[in-house]
Amino acid sequence: MGLDALVPLAVTVAIFLLLVDLMHRRQRWAARYPPSPLPLPGLGNLLHVDFKNTPYCFDQLRRRFGDVFSLQLAWTPVVVLNAVPLLLRIPALAGKVLRSQKAFLTQLDELLTEHRMTWDPAQPPRDLTDAFLAEMEKAKRNPESSFNEENLRMVVADLFSAGMVTTSTTLAWGLLLMILHPDVQRESSWGRVQQEIDDVIGQVRRPEMRDQAHMPYTTAVIHEVQRFGDIVPLNMPHMTSRDIEVQGFLIPKVGDDALHQPVIVLKDEAVWEKPFRFHPEHFLDAQGHFVKPEAFLPFSAGRRACLGEPLARMELFLFFTCLLQRFSFSVPAGQPRPTTPDPHLPPPGCPFRPNGLLDKAASNVIASLTCGCRFEYDDPRFLRLLNLAQEGLKEESGFLREVRSQGPQGLCRASS
Repeated sequence: MGLDALVPLAVTVAIFLLLVDLMHRRQRWAARYPPSPLPLPGLGNLLHVDFKNTPYCFDQLRRRFGDVFSLQLAWTPVVVLNAVPLLLRIPALAGKVLRSQKAFLTQLDELLTEHRMTWDPAQPPRDLTDAFLAEMEKAKRNPESSFNEENLRMVVADLFSAGMVTTSTTLAWGLLLMILHPDVQRESSWGRVQQEIDDVIGQVRRPEMRDQAHMPYTTAVIHEVQRFGDIVPLNMPHMTSRDIEVQGFLIPKVGDDALHQPVIVLKDEAVWEKPFRFHPEHFLDAQGHFVKPEAFLPFSAGRRACLGEPLARMELFLFFTCLLQRFSFSVPAGQPRPTTPDPHLPPPGCPFRPNGLLDKAASNVIASLTCGCRFEYDDPRFLRLLNLAQEGLKEESGFLREVRSQGPQGLCRASS
């Protein structure tokens, strides 16, 4: 076949693919579909998205198209949501779940098998796995029950991977911000964190969750760490299960992915007095009492909000207060002072990396709650489990990788 014959064939194939592409997009040309940048045939809006810095890129698109806009990533339609009232009122969406690597699940299977051998259904549950096994026994004759072996594996896997990464990254932000703001750590207009810890808890006993109600400033600081650090700037995608209307726009039941950006809500200048500064007073009223604004949504919102939120809140309070009870954090003499990033610039990278010990601490808490076991930090099996959980950061979906990249070690730099 000569070159002259290939040209008409190539043109025909190109026209065919263009028509297929146009037919695929046609159903989203309705006037009520959220606006978007002009998509290219085949590529859609892939060239409009900076995947190395998606929060900043999406913020620029929001400023251009509004709080609700759409993207066409190749042939995958995506609707991006940003406003606070919108996120609180959006109908329930069927979520997608990340899968951990096979080796990690195999390691968890060994732990669960050992745990099952010591389980006594006649005794009260010792931990989450015991409670789950008890429900599995009750649902043996119900094939539609969600209490089954596969879901047990995935619940424990999700707690280990997502729970470890988000908790340790938030704590890393907390330690960095205490270093950068010694006035918050030791002295402030409302009472320093360490002074409040000394007054309420003292130095003899360990912190307990009941102490939180009497520690408004410490609680405000922890919430401000979550707001300012904003470790999940782009939430996991959800898929529409029916036609829904959001701020006058129609999102059809055609498999559209819906994304929302906590970074926009947590840095909204219309809501927060100093959105780009670490300011614990965002969560205190004029009398110094703790208050939580409606725009505080670090765990997402609605029926598909993070199910681990209660556990995460407990972990953050207990870890943070234990650390500040025993230690003061500062820059060693002669060392450069780390800085928080400019929210409008790409991440520059930083030497502040406390995540190793924080990962181990968070994972040990999760192990005790799920499987009733506590590991020594140098236990080979624990280290292998930890390493496999961290491999989840490299999964194609990139969700946990995105979380880790929002930690101080990924977003901060040292300066003299």
